[in-house]
Amino acid sequence: MIGAIAGDIIGSAYEFHPIKTKDFPLFPPGARFTDDSVLTVAIAHAILTGADYGEAVRTWGLRFPNAGYGSGFRRWLWAAQPRPYGSWGNGAAMRVSAVGFAFASRDEVLAEARRTAAITHDHPEGIRGAEATALAIFLARAGCTRAQIRVQVAAHSGYDLDRTLAELRPAYAFDPSCQGTVPAALIAFLESASYEDAVRNAVSLGGDADTLACIAGGVAAAFYGGVPPAIRAAVERILAPELWQVVLAFEQRYGENGPRAGRTAASGG
Repeated sequence: MIGAIAGDIIGSAYEFHPIKTKDFPLFPPGARFTDDSVLTVAIAHAILTGADYGEAVRTWGLRFPNAGYGSGFRRWLWAAQPRPYGSWGNGAAMRVSAVGFAFASRDEVLAEARRTAAITHDHPEGIRGAEATALAIFLARAGCTRAQIRVQVAAHSGYDLDRTLAELRPAYAFDPSCQGTVPAALIAFLESASYEDAVRNAVSLGGDADTLACIAGGVAAAFYGGVPPAIRAAVERILAPELWQVVLAFEQRYGENGPRAGRTAASGG
């Protein structure tokens, strides 16, 4: 989960100042945590405590009301009786990483990913983005190769993951949709050589940088066994203390790679 939060913070400085290069400072003065981190922690808190996903997301969202939420989510957050609003936005995928780390079977991961999305993003594209992200994390921590992750996530989601960053980058622009964000973020991971390289790939696309890096970072942390110590230290320094405490509690319960994922994951079982 910390890999997703680190990606959010790293990408935050480039969300409205897009770049098309991998050569950039990881934590410039403007780097901050955004709604991606707050809602990632909210889902983790719900898993830790058994709370309803919707209640947890509202509690944490209202605790950090200026984290940068989209207009539809803001209306939901302050509604007297919040209801799903048919969103296909990438918010469903940006907050789901804890699910990929916390559950021990493919079926559980997919079911919980759907539940986390459906509180707001009940459009099929919102559900698909959450499932694809959580499944990629599950497969990564199960020991699958990049090729196995590519094939299985593409088969489940229908996303085209055979494109390359070189093909995507020139025309890629800010896209708040799951269908525009999740495949690109997964490709950024699939072409990476390390956690940091995955996040740099994601930011270099020049799109919704914090969310691209959040999604790619979550998968990369699962695949590479965590984040580098210097990046972890920067996250601890920047993240609000109450958010950091949930991260620590989640790590203490689930460890670096979550409960043992079944080795049948590589065959799709």
